[in-house]
Amino acid sequence: MIRAGHLTTALTKGATFSSWLAAACLLGMMGATCLDVALRFFRYPIAGAYETVGFLGALMVAFALADTTLKGGHIAVEFLADKLPPAPRKWLNRTVTLVLIILFGLLTLRMGRHALELKEAAEVSMTLKIPVWPVVTGITAGMGLFVAVLVTRLR
Repeated sequence: MIRAGHLTTALTKGATFSSWLAAACLLGMMGATCLDVALRFFRYPIAGAYETVGFLGALMVAFALADTTLKGGHIAVEFLADKLPPAPRKWLNRTVTLVLIILFGLLTLRMGRHALELKEAAEVSMTLKIPVWPVVTGITAGMGLFVAVLVTRLR
């Protein structure tokens, strides 16, 4: 049986690892963009640089969600919530969290199904001709971790 403390620790470690993956994606995006721009000067642009940056950008966002949520790093517009007393504010936060769990939970399930469909169809990217399903699987994993972190916020 897994205790709540162990689960929270595992989620925190998973979110930290995921944030490192997001950082690696950002570094890859910067490297691909800089190299492509530099090589264009010599008339040797990198084929698929735009495609690579797009894939890495999507992965970066998905991988950053869980850790950003744990750290409370999202931008929050709380004009209404700041004016509420503590009890209704707590109710509003839980309601919003529940809506996010449902929305991203459904989105994660659909993305996972889509990744399997892409793998089965052997779908590849247009320029580089690399399989697309691993990218969608990575996005699914990042969103799944985000949903798990949201669930811990309901306590």
